[in-house]
Amino acid sequence: MDARLDYLGNQVTARLVKHIGSAGKVVKDSALPAATQELVALRASQINGCAVCVDMHTKEAAHAGETPVRLNLVAVWREATVFTEAERAALELAEQGTRIADAAGGVTDEAWAAAAKHYDEDQLAALVSLIALINAANRINVITRQPAGDYQPGRWE
Repeated sequence: MDARLDYLGNQVTARLVKHIGSAGKVVKDSALPAATQELVALRASQINGCAVCVDMHTKEAAHAGETPVRLNLVAVWREATVFTEAERAALELAEQGTRIADAAGGVTDEAWAAAAKHYDEDQLAALVSLIALINAANRINVITRQPAGDYQPGRWE
């Protein structure tokens, strides 16, 4: 599969991707647990059908020590017993934040309260920012049909 646009070779999208990366570094350097960050990014990417981000976040999480079992069960996290209550709350917030067009009113008060039970204000800010950023990246990649499979951990650091 060939990409519709070489976004790193285009002035406009290269600059945009650079800024998204800078914003992502703010989240990465936050107190939101790294494992939670990868699980959330992976789940949003699965929902959005972003192959390049699924490839990247699966490999980054595995490189950081995440188990194959947990990575394989992210898509069905509600039925899986391998995630903490905090991770489940983050995954729920990620799903609702990703699917805001599917639900009148967007994210429910219950989903927000569950996340707020486990994460402080700075972590919640990082979580919300991560959800917004991964959805933006997913859309760029899906629209331009970026191919997946050759990502190497640490490539974007």
